[in-house]
Amino acid sequence: MPSRLALVRRPGPRLAEGLVTHLDRQPVDPALALHQWETYVQVLRDHGWRTTEVAPADDCPDAVFVEDTMVVFRNVALLARSGAESRRPELPAAREAAAALGCSLNAVRAPGTLDGGDVLKVGDTVYVGRGCRTNAEGVRQLRAAFEPLGARVVAVPHRRVLHLKSAVTALPDGTVIGYLPFVEDPSVFPQFRPVLEEAGAHVVLLGGDALLMAASAPRTARLFTRLGYRPVPVDISEFEKREGCVTCLSVRLRDLVEDPGRR
Repeated sequence: MPSRLALVRRPGPRLAEGLVTHLDRQPVDPALALHQWETYVQVLRDHGWRTTEVAPADDCPDAVFVEDTMVVFRNVALLARSGAESRRPELPAAREAAAALGCSLNAVRAPGTLDGGDVLKVGDTVYVGRGCRTNAEGVRQLRAAFEPLGARVVAVPHRRVLHLKSAVTALPDGTVIGYLPFVEDPSVFPQFRPVLEEAGAHVVLLGGDALLMAASAPRTARLFTRLGYRPVPVDISEFEKREGCVTCLSVRLRDLVEDPGRR
């Protein structure tokens, strides 16, 4: 039976040294970051998600942003190859975790680069951002891996943010939401709704009408409530200082058909 599974990885002691590309560097409180991460994981569990911790990578400051290590479509995990070379050591433990869940493994190979944060799945459509972390060869390899499984892959160039999902995510009805100053061409998306706050562009679909989102977007939360959704805000301020958002902190596997013998 399909299960709702999430891979997560706790923040390491070097989080403050993480990469920043579009923000000025700010100090990070490691203890507060750990508390925020634990709250985030508990929200997933409270909404019926079974979480698996990827082994720590304490020498990798950005390892908590585990979404960047892979993209999962149906039962296939495409292991990423980040455009930031310093992030590639994060991959081995993520590979082991995906294999332990029974995923079929594929991998992006040089000269391709791909970050999972550049990939937005809306039904069977897979939008792939081409920016500083994902190149054309990475997009080609993702297309080769997922189109035979029924995916429709759409490349979306972006230059204003670190990842495509720094600018857009999607609501349960398939409407893509985004912060307009960061969205270069909203017409790429058949249904698009702008939000007024940068952090409001990021939601994790918890199931039903529940949307996990950052506490730093209260106006967007009120908008979602008017649309009939139930926002579940979490404080992720320490991760936002490192260009992180609610999607970055987990790999969600909704369609994985799990082998009961692996439980």
